[in-house]
Amino acid sequence: MKTLRVYLADDHPVVRNGLRGLIGSQPDMTVVGEAPDGEAAVREVPALRPDVVVMDVSMPGLGGVDATRRLRRLCPEVRVVALSAHEDRGYRQQMLDAGASGFVLKRAATEELVRAIRCAAAGEAYVAPPSPEKVVVEPRRTNGRVPIRGDLCAMEAEVLRLVAQGHMKREIADRLGISARMVDAYKALATEKLGLTSRAEIVRYAVERGWLLGS
Repeated sequence: MKTLRVYLADDHPVVRNGLRGLIGSQPDMTVVGEAPDGEAAVREVPALRPDVVVMDVSMPGLGGVDATRRLRRLCPEVRVVALSAHEDRGYRQQMLDAGASGFVLKRAATEELVRAIRCAAAGEAYVAPPSPEKVVVEPRRTNGRVPIRGDLCAMEAEVLRLVAQGHMKREIADRLGISARMVDAYKALATEKLGLTSRAEIVRYAVERGWLLGS
């Protein structure tokens, strides 16, 4: 079995950590490098020659669209899968026009990203459909900041609920029938979508949602 070499470009460390765990848990994938912005990705990818680059659309400095366009010129054999928190079709079209082989929303189930990576490596295009199971998060205000809105898939919400209840990573993995790395991935994506940066904020959010009642 060929091991797919994957490069990550995302400006959020927690998301990169989650993606690294998710991809590292796949028997046919390995992460060969990562970058916090498009400039670093364009600088490093030509030397590393990964099979697929997972590219965040919105990053400071050189964004995903321009970085993808440059990489496709420099390394036409390297495939790009776009990862975005934006559901606007304009972002999707811009990335596909720039040469991306796939487009996955950050709120989609993580299995969609894995599928998109495999499709891209095989020379196929993949645009993940909206997740059929999601928890709609009502707007909230934290420390006077602008309200945050996000959409969690069912597994992301369940992982976050169990974390808030104080369950350890291995216990959550056993309960949900997934790997510990997948737990990290779901937690990372959920907290990034909701703007949560600590366990205290996760617990506070769970209390607001009524997730701790009867726990």
